[in-house]
Amino acid sequence: MKGVNLVAPPQNPGDAGLKTAHEIGADWVAVVPYGFCRKGETHFYYSGNLPPGGRKMGQWWGETPEGVAGTIDMARQSNLKVMLKPHVWMMGGSHLDLEFTNDQDWQTFEADYSKYILHFAHIADSLKVDMYCITTELDRFAVARPAFWNKLIGQVKQTYKGKLTYASNWDRYDKIPFWDQLDYIGVDAYFPTSDAREPSVKAMNSGWKDHLRGLSRLSGALQKPVLFTEFGYRACDYAARRPWESETECTPNATAQANAYKALLETVWPQPWFAGGFVWKWFMSETPPDHHRDQFSPQNRPAQAVLQAGW
Repeated sequence: MKGVNLVAPPQNPGDAGLKTAHEIGADWVAVVPYGFCRKGETHFYYSGNLPPGGRKMGQWWGETPEGVAGTIDMARQSNLKVMLKPHVWMMGGSHLDLEFTNDQDWQTFEADYSKYILHFAHIADSLKVDMYCITTELDRFAVARPAFWNKLIGQVKQTYKGKLTYASNWDRYDKIPFWDQLDYIGVDAYFPTSDAREPSVKAMNSGWKDHLRGLSRLSGALQKPVLFTEFGYRACDYAARRPWESETECTPNATAQANAYKALLETVWPQPWFAGGFVWKWFMSETPPDHHRDQFSPQNRPAQAVLQAGW
């Protein structure tokens, strides 16, 4: 799978960015409808239960049922398959560390969260989406509440009959307790591969070796292919040192980003256990914003040409 994670746009941007993704060799897109919560609160909001008034908890066109359906339709018209990939946005904290201190709070959150996941499972079924990623990077939640996840996965399967994965964080993928119930081991692959300001492709190829061994080991043990539900690098100095960081200061460096993409394509893509991956991130407009927040997009940068050459 050669895919890109789409940025949910505030308004319908048209399909120019989708056509460009297809032109460089992509054959999949991930549509990412965010849901929202606040740190320390148990209620979860999404397009099916938004509170009245205000900015609707940050909900943009691309996250609404209308926007999700419209994006999927445009993707298909551009000959792209679709993974629907719900994602939590936690205001005041990190979704990676979502947890509660007592069972009642867990159950309150889980009731809302189940509705969110099943809501989009119904959309995935009704629109015949090619793959459903049941959740993104809630690894602490996944480890703490396996009974909840076993039940939820069973409910999803009653509704949606396509392929399933879960997007685990790069440093916790081997802790997830329910891979046996899914079709792919999903990993958001922000693995560190070099501490250099502008590392060479050769240096990063070497930096991948230990990570490849761990991924291969788990794939072999579970007899499941590995899918990079996200992979990407900022166009900044030290792009491969801590690739998961998005808020730190960025000294522009498009070469570092391009080299990191090239190393990943050279080392990971040929692996026999590898099912492919989805770039983080891709704007649907033909030209992404000049000063988008985190500088991850490879669009209109040397990294885009690297992807096209590899794909």
